[in-house]
This record gives sequence, structure tokens and C-alpha cells, in this order.
Amino acid sequence: MFVILGAAGKVGTSTASALRAEGLPVRAVLRDPAKAGPLQAIGCDVAFADLRDTATLGAAMAEAEAVQIILPPPLKAEDARAEMRSLTESMVGALAQARPKRVLAISDYGAHVPEDIGMPTVFRLFEERLRRLDMPKIFLRSAEHMEGWARSIPAAIATGALPSLHHPVERSFAAVSTGDVGRMAADLLRRPVAETVEQIVHVEGPRRYSASDVAAALGPLLGRTIMAQAVPRGAWQAALERALSASTARLLVDLYDAHNKGGLIDVEPGGEVRYGTTGLVEALRPFAPA
Repeated sequence: MFVILGAAGKVGTSTASALRAEGLPVRAVLRDPAKAGPLQAIGCDVAFADLRDTATLGAAMAEAEAVQIILPPPLKAEDARAEMRSLTESMVGALAQARPKRVLAISDYGAHVPEDIGMPTVFRLFEERLRRLDMPKIFLRSAEHMEGWARSIPAAIATGALPSLHHPVERSFAAVSTGDVGRMAADLLRRPVAETVEQIVHVEGPRRYSASDVAAALGPLLGRTIMAQAVPRGAWQAALERALSASTARLLVDLYDAHNKGGLIDVEPGGEVRYGTTGLVEALRPFAPA
């Protein structure tokens, strides 16, 4: 049995779908019963648990061959770091209770960097905590999600400008579709490296992109010319706080500062990299207005 936490999310759904396509048994762990239908339709067993409920999570992982976990950034937490540490401890406790044969954790590019660079540092601590578990571990470090740019589509339609925290807008960075992350996770789960205590894999798309490339990809989808426009550094925090708590926004401000220094948010030197096949246009097409 393969157990997928956060199975209703984009990455979790992709992993579950890929495993079910191979005829493998999947238990999808959800918090919201209203989201169970699509997973049940593809043949998943469904269990319900909040990530903060260690005992219920552990029960949902019972008799698992492997468990996939994901640490969701909190949108409105007053203290995002503390909230993510608490979720980490709950998942670690559940894994210690269930004792699956291995665990795959979705992590982040830049999680190897020793200095504090915001969100990737939270994932470095996430990995460090999981390393104390006595079971084989796979850390799948994901590049920036292509689908994240969909949040800027309304502004791009209205103004013709795509706001970017990547400076300069011509600098390329690693990005990947959430579907490719999930499919890569499924491949690693069903074909683990024998007797490996820890495996670190980075996943990114078929090539690297810049914010200007994102704008060029959106243009035909939106039916107008789109140009990438750098958001002034002093406006980042306020812009992010329109959708996020101040604490979560600060983690992203620090992340983009590290991005813009160049080289920090990248593959760990000498690390393994695997490449998805989904390009920007394909990843963003579902978000374009009909």
C-alpha cells in the first residue's frame, strides 16, 4: 500500500494517479471529505486526517509500503516557521508510529544551503528532522512550480504586465510542473534504489525559464502581448501580504532575495537531477480563461 498525504493537492493527486495507473494500491489521506470523490473514482482507498493529528495520521499510514509526505506552507499563520515545525513534528511522530518501509518527502530547491534564505531553510530543517527517523528516506527537491504564475494571470490580462519578483526578468531559473513532480515521486516510490538509507533527487522541467519566458508563454494563451515587469524590492512584502500572512510573506521575500543573488536556489552541488517533460505553455494552459 502506498500512502499519500495531501493527496487532494496538485502534487499528491498526480502521484496517486500515476500509481493507480500502474494498478498499485493507494491510500489517499485528506483533511476535507468534500475532496474525496476524484480520488475514489480512480480507485484510491481514502482516509481522513488533519496533519496536526499525529495518532490519526499514524493510523492512516498503517501497513504502508511507502508514505509520501508534503509540508504545506501556511497561508495565514501568524508564525509560519513555528507552524511548519509543528506540522513536521506531527508527521514525524506518525511515521515513527506506523513504521513504513520508506518515506518520500517533497522538499525544495535550496534546502542544502546552510544560511537562512527563507522558505528553503524551513525545508532544510524539515529534512534534518526526518533524517533522525530510522527508515529509508527519499528527498524529492522540487524546483519552483510553474503553476504558481497562474496567480498573476488576472493582472496580466488587465494590464499586459506580468509582475515578477525574479530580478532581472531575463535571468533563467529552474521551474517544474506539479504534475511532473507527482509523476517523478510515483516513479521513485515504486522503483526505490535497493538498500539506500537516503536518496536526494532534484526535479525540474525540460529547460530553465525566465520571467520574460513566462510572459511570452502567457501571451498566446491570453490573447494579448504580455511583458514581464520587475516588482520593486520595497514593494514585495506588501504585495505578498495581499494573499499571505506577514510571516509567510517574509519567508518568500527572503527566498526571492536568495534567487536574485544567483546560484543559491539551485541543485545541491553534485546532486542528482531528473527532468520533467511538461513545458510552461502546457502547465499554464488550464488557468487561461476560456
